[in-house]
Amino acid sequence: MISPQIILHLVDDVIIGRDFTYLNILLLGLLLIGVGRFIFQYVKEILFDSVSVKIASLLRRDLFIHVEHLDTAFFDKNNTGEIMARVKDDVDKIWDALSYISMLLIEVFIHTVIIIFCMVKLNFFLALIPVTAMSICAVIAIVMEKKLDKVYDAISEENAVLNSTAEENIGGVRTVKAFAREKFEIEKFKKHNDKYCELNIKETKTFLKYYPYFQFISRIVPFLVLLGGGYFYMHEKMTIGEVSAFVSYSQNIVWPMEMLGWLTNSFAAAIASYKKINKIFKEKANVTDPENPVVMESVNGDIVFNNVSFHKEDMHEILKNITFHVPKGKTLGIMGATGAGKTSIVSLLTRLYDATDGEILLDGVNIKNMKLKDLRHSISLIMQDVFLFSDTISENIKMGNKYQLPESKIRDASKKACASEFIEKMDDEYETVIGERGVGLSGGQKQRISIARAFAKETPILIMDDSTSALDMETEKEIQETLSKFKDTTKIIIAHRISAVRDADEIIILDDGEIKERGTHEDLLKKGGLYYETYVSQYGEPDLRREA
Repeated sequence: MISPQIILHLVDDVIIGRDFTYLNILLLGLLLIGVGRFIFQYVKEILFDSVSVKIASLLRRDLFIHVEHLDTAFFDKNNTGEIMARVKDDVDKIWDALSYISMLLIEVFIHTVIIIFCMVKLNFFLALIPVTAMSICAVIAIVMEKKLDKVYDAISEENAVLNSTAEENIGGVRTVKAFAREKFEIEKFKKHNDKYCELNIKETKTFLKYYPYFQFISRIVPFLVLLGGGYFYMHEKMTIGEVSAFVSYSQNIVWPMEMLGWLTNSFAAAIASYKKINKIFKEKANVTDPENPVVMESVNGDIVFNNVSFHKEDMHEILKNITFHVPKGKTLGIMGATGAGKTSIVSLLTRLYDATDGEILLDGVNIKNMKLKDLRHSISLIMQDVFLFSDTISENIKMGNKYQLPESKIRDASKKACASEFIEKMDDEYETVIGERGVGLSGGQKQRISIARAFAKETPILIMDDSTSALDMETEKEIQETLSKFKDTTKIIIAHRISAVRDADEIIILDDGEIKERGTHEDLLKKGGLYYETYVSQYGEPDLRREA
């Protein structure tokens, strides 16, 4: 901003006044300004870039941590693609806003204030031209921002849908191919892609509708200033040097006017992304640690469900008055039709959800009074839907006890789970990297790795949620024999096969969220109810004398 002042003195004092006394100083001043701009532009760029990348990194970290601590109910309502869009794309937009966009906005503000001050100092009335122009540009920018805000909100939503569609299809590509649904899925993706394209075109049209006004105003300002400056010079109210300085300032105020539209456009995108991210930050977990948790030195594994009922938001009751007791070291078998509520019992015991009525006790302590970490560290869970990470087999097995588990325990757990026989045939054995979700492994192999993971954790409670469904009868029998040796481990076995639960100390039969039958294998066969019907469908009519 000092350059036009030097130009003023060069024109009035040196060129017109023929006074060369300060010529070298003035020229040196221009050179130093150039060098100063070089240095401080570098400092400005590196400062904003380094700070913004750190802020974006911390924001992404905090968002991921927040999402990780939200309970299962949040993930029931939000799909993976949408969450990915918030963690990646929306944080990137805020990153842009904090780096070059905010840098330029601050620069535009400081630049404009200094220029207007210098212009007013030179000629108040002539300064009204750029001030009026800037005011008009500001009004147009506000109107454009409001229009773009709605568009960017829609773009952000459609981006999440597009991510979800792509993520689902890539993750489920084998299912798509098996059902020959490539054409259908391509059309579905094209539909969302076209809508995303239309919204971006709408954004461009909105921007282009207003941007020419900024360009027109920025071009006409120097022209009007030159006319006004000529008028004041002719009436001897300004010198040639002052007019030259004023024209130079007017040309310097042009780029902030041109930038205002583009910066408003980019900033509107960042604001829309901020709103989406802030919406997730406002989500609170319903399942949390108590204020004064009960600290248990050790967990024995005595489990009591006392009149437990459960339902999700706006849904019918999933479980109704469930009551049972599993003493330490005993085994409970749970059977029932699909949707009867078997997995919900596991979800309540691990506090993925909280019971709406009743209480669940572990060693006499209500699990709501325990730390989530302590509770879940006491339970080894083998899920029905096996999830393996894209990592080595060893790392997948160590997941429950990553830093304390020696190689010998990994091998021992794998042997007990009947997994060592196929793992040790691989080239890299336990260091073999498996694909995403265990791609390349059979369903039975994935289940055995999942069982090995639970065995390696060595907890007082073991839950198996239909976790032997993909195993052959012989392998299942071997695992059952291994389980019978875990004398101090409390076991809950959920299954559709009679063979998985027949040796349990008690078996409960769920139907429509209620316990319809309970007892040992022999007792339930004698009752001739649901359990008996299941047995007949799997094995035929029983010989009750032999079963006894």
